[in-house]
Amino acid sequence: MPHLDLDEGFRLYYEVHGPPPGTAPALLLAHGAGGNAMSWWQQVPAFRDRYTVITFDHRAFGRSPDVEEGPGRIAFGTDTRSLLDELGIERVHFVAHSMGGRTAFGLISREPQRLASVVYSGTNGGCVDDRYRALKKQLEGDGTLAGPLLTRAVAEGYADESPGMQFLYRQIRSINPRRHRDFLKPTGRMVNYRGSTAQRLVDSGIPILWLVGDQDRVVHPSLIRISHELTPGSRHVEVPGAGHSAYFERPEAWNAAVRDFIDAVEDGE
Repeated sequence: MPHLDLDEGFRLYYEVHGPPPGTAPALLLAHGAGGNAMSWWQQVPAFRDRYTVITFDHRAFGRSPDVEEGPGRIAFGTDTRSLLDELGIERVHFVAHSMGGRTAFGLISREPQRLASVVYSGTNGGCVDDRYRALKKQLEGDGTLAGPLLTRAVAEGYADESPGMQFLYRQIRSINPRRHRDFLKPTGRMVNYRGSTAQRLVDSGIPILWLVGDQDRVVHPSLIRISHELTPGSRHVEVPGAGHSAYFERPEAWNAAVRDFIDAVEDGE
């Protein structure tokens, strides 16, 4: 299976589906902390007719174990740019789910001209303000966002409704290497950072879709509505009956929202 060899012996796992790179618009799918490239099994068939679909395992996830004392999440953006360079892709639709929002901004901050569009799925992409912070604190305080992350990764009742799918969800997650429990926590000057990506996103002019499950208990839909309001001209869709992993729980609705959006960008609508 394909790997991209990078510095210090690190190997980034990736897959390319659909038309060869350079012959069709490119779509990059960046998974969240509970997943890896396998998470997108319901998306690849839905997009590869028109798009070159690229999936990959983030560094320290799936089949991309980090090197000893490696940079971890700090290198997400750099790794992704290197992958696009390797494939000769100059323009890409970037779908960022949850943790993948960090990866997307790594590209936006360095090469915004490379992005045809961005879909933020279950993530604020760093686009917050004081209203957002206050509401998040309230939701945490009243228990709305309480409980183990793995339990909150899908809508309440999903495991009972679809036990087989819930089992598959956990099996996909299980191939990820063990990581330090604070792997994704802010470090250094980012610990008390109160900035926002909002102005950078607006200034970039990149078309944006904010996509969230209407039962998301990790990044509540009311929070994503604020991120949408902070980026005038962006689109916003709530997936009915879905929790944080809307792409997995309600793939037809999630795929339709993304497809409508990127097709419109491609068609100049």
